[in-house]
Amino acid sequence: MSTGYSKNSSVRRVQAIADFQFGGLCGTALFPDGCEFMLSSTGRIRQILFDGKRLATVRAQDGRLTLGIEGARRLHAYLPAPQYRVVVRQDVAEFIAQGKNVFAKHVIAADPAIRAGDEVLVVTDNDQLLACGTATLSGAEMLAFNYGEAVKVRQGSE
Repeated sequence: MSTGYSKNSSVRRVQAIADFQFGGLCGTALFPDGCEFMLSSTGRIRQILFDGKRLATVRAQDGRLTLGIEGARRLHAYLPAPQYRVVVRQDVAEFIAQGKNVFAKHVIAADPAIRAGDEVLVVTDNDQLLACGTATLSGAEMLAFNYGEAVKVRQGSE
């Protein structure tokens, strides 16, 4: 199905969404030229792939991006710490890399700019990427609380 837009236009569109959502010029780092697009039945962009791997999905309800682990790796390489990062204790790193959710009691640091609902990168204290997911608490709340879910992990690195 065709959207009526050129491939170049589709790349620019998702790059603009990423620039808005993550700040700066993240779009070009996250979505290089040559991305492929999976479209909905109405012709809207749903998934963005590169070399057959999912980088991100455009959420239907609000048009924002949800990251796949490949997209998280690209964003992690581009954004300097602590941007969009939630740092967890080393003793739970293995479980989170397998895709388990992050609880507030396991968080040792978090970007204070994180708001509930933001896409975040879950990392170890030496900035090794473990997973990506959606923050269920703000960065400050993750540190203040010692119970409850902090990040709903979408995909682990393993």
